[in-house]
Amino acid sequence: MPLTSPIKPYDPTWPQQYAAEEARLKPVFGLALIGIHHVGSTAIPDLVAKAEIDVLAVVNSDGGLEGWSRSLVALGYRRGGDLSPGHHFFKRDVGGARTHKLHVCLDGHGQIARMLRFRDHLRRHAEDRLKYQELKLRLESENSSGIQQYLIAKDPFIQEILANPD
Repeated sequence: MPLTSPIKPYDPTWPQQYAAEEARLKPVFGLALIGIHHVGSTAIPDLVAKAEIDVLAVVNSDGGLEGWSRSLVALGYRRGGDLSPGHHFFKRDVGGARTHKLHVCLDGHGQIARMLRFRDHLRRHAEDRLKYQELKLRLESENSSGIQQYLIAKDPFIQEILANPD
């Protein structure tokens, strides 16, 4: 079973695609927005990735979630399942292909530091970036049951990186 998108070589336009999406998303959250970040593999130069721009929005409250959801639908997003309490997920497809994933996390949620730390580590450490790339490509080729299998199989590598001081 395929992943949500095939893994492709790094595309130098991904940062610009993120910047354009950030500009579209910032007004949705208004004063609740603390910060917005490009995360995931498309945020790491020279790393293969599914061509899906991952956005992390950090908010001081999720009391506006219902209104944000309506605004995000107008921008082409649809609600995914919450990944954990305080971690809301949205996805955007264009022409039947996933293009964006939006993580909306309450300030202080553990996933914020996890996403940023892993991204920053791979930006700084070419050897680990190459190991992660090889793992991703191998897992894609071996995948038989879809995205969950792929995500679960990547997790031990991610945990190992996060467990070691930089």
